[in-house]
Amino acid sequence: MTGADVVLVGYFSAREKDFVALMDAAAEELTARGARIVGRITQRRGVSDGGARKMTLPYSSRTLLSSGKVLEVAVHCEETEADLVVFATDLTHRQQHILTGIFDRPTVSLSGIAADG
Repeated sequence: MTGADVVLVGYFSAREKDFVALMDAAAEELTARGARIVGRITQRRGVSDGGARKMTLPYSSRTLLSSGKVLEVAVHCEETEADLVVFATDLTHRQQHILTGIFDRPTVSLSGIAADG
């Protein structure tokens, strides 16, 4: 983690009013581990009327995010030459595998990094 350029991604319900504070805390934790945050991208669910009915569901079971947000993260990774993508939200092993392939760089959950010590 030390010296790694990281894109931090958050997926939050519209009911989560403190999502900025949660992203700040995640960024602080990564910085304390020696990472350099080169981007912060947030996907909010339930902001629109249609999304509010589906708020507890991910946009995609494969990627958690909407296809547009996945593209945004991928482009940002390329532009910043990020080493790693870290999700503030938990990812399944399948999501990690799929997103690692899409972003062409390791993609992990912050909780997984914390568990590894």
